[in-house]
Amino acid sequence: MKILLTGVTGYIGKRLLPFLLKNGHEVVCIVRDTRRFNDNFAHNEKVHLVKADLLDESTLINIPKDIDIAYYFVHSMGSSNSDFSDLEAKAANNFVTAINTTKVSQVIYLSGIINKKENLSEHLKSRLNVEKILQNANANFTILRAAIIIGSGSASFEIIRDLGEKLPIMITPKWLKTKCQPIAIKNVIEYLLGVIDKKEAFNKIFDIGGPDILTYKEMLLEYAKVRNLKRLIITVPVLTPRLSSYWLYFVTSTNFSLARSLVNSMKNEVVCNIFGIENIVDTKLIGYSEAIERAFKVIDSNQVPSSWIDATNSATLQNVLIDKIEVPKFGCLVDERKIKLNNNFESTLQNIWEIGGENGWYFWNWAWSLRGIGDKIFGGVGLRRGRKNPKEIHTGDALDFWRVISANKAIGHLVLYAEMKLPGEAWLEFDINREKNIFIQRATFRPSGLLGRLYWFSLLPIHNIIFKNMAKNITSTKKEQ
Repeated sequence: MKILLTGVTGYIGKRLLPFLLKNGHEVVCIVRDTRRFNDNFAHNEKVHLVKADLLDESTLINIPKDIDIAYYFVHSMGSSNSDFSDLEAKAANNFVTAINTTKVSQVIYLSGIINKKENLSEHLKSRLNVEKILQNANANFTILRAAIIIGSGSASFEIIRDLGEKLPIMITPKWLKTKCQPIAIKNVIEYLLGVIDKKEAFNKIFDIGGPDILTYKEMLLEYAKVRNLKRLIITVPVLTPRLSSYWLYFVTSTNFSLARSLVNSMKNEVVCNIFGIENIVDTKLIGYSEAIERAFKVIDSNQVPSSWIDATNSATLQNVLIDKIEVPKFGCLVDERKIKLNNNFESTLQNIWEIGGENGWYFWNWAWSLRGIGDKIFGGVGLRRGRKNPKEIHTGDALDFWRVISANKAIGHLVLYAEMKLPGEAWLEFDINREKNIFIQRATFRPSGLLGRLYWFSLLPIHNIIFKNMAKNITSTKKEQ
């Protein structure tokens, strides 16, 4: 079958693609930025890339007309935009208009469990609205609603992991008593695959969940048990949703918008009450504890295929990073370092590709940590996002408070764009010039007004020390941290 896959650079899309190919399907992938597409599948003869933006209807004319099945995985859970629901609606409407010109017979959408339509969070309201829009397509729909997904790299799992690993004693808000029915990522993928072209799933909505119904407090304690950690959790009624959001934001790797979205959603019970999927898809449901164990097996092997941080910082449908690939030259302040290499190309290249995360930044890691704390205080992403793989970097990856906008290991070229809070824009480039036997490190800052210039020049003495020694250590076999 020929399958259209949206959200292929996101958490679910990245996981689903290899299984679709393994099952013999031909997959048409809609991407706004082809550089962010998984290199492992870019040259697969069964994969077709269509460069298009769901917010720009004119770009969707490139979608092939002979599509059989379409997956819709577009949402903005962590969006800081106040008009995110309008953007989601526009994208869904454009999608419906586009696929109505094809011969698609089924649209599959992954939504969120909605037990009560009263007092829904804005994000769940938006998901519900997208469901209604997709039902207007000239095709059968199948909507799968899930609560939180447990798997390596999922936002929910990473938040539970942060809380469970870092806090032996937790003073928590009352929403930790809310019931939830988590589901393992493996089961989500099995359901998404299992409903393909199943007539009994046409024009139906199903709740999907694992075998365990737990409160969020029980989930944290069960995580601690699996990890052999002793944890004390005390719930108090005085933490408002906003304070709860700040609590999640400062303790975990999530950004504030995502923390706020999660807190607003967690006030509602999310337990399966629309059944029937079990009669269509034969799968063995994985319990919560086993799902955690499976996630850590993937993490320990450094083979996490996708992560919630793969989404851009704003998490909006408008991806502006493609506009940042060309580092500006005019109106910028630059710190450039050039070091002659002693033919140690490979070691220098690997040092570049291992930068950040637990590997550190090769000089004064404590200063980078302080910058990360400051970024969190002012509403930025901080350093807790880390990196997905300790040795490899790909375009589109999050790297601490940077975003990888170009990663070409073959020529030794890496460009990072700052997602930290700044009075301007910043880029960090690394280049290996084999012909001239030179390593080049360049920090570029485009200030926003006078405040931006004051920021740069006030940090000039510190930058001079950090960038000088960082370049020196990257090109050295012995790296100071």
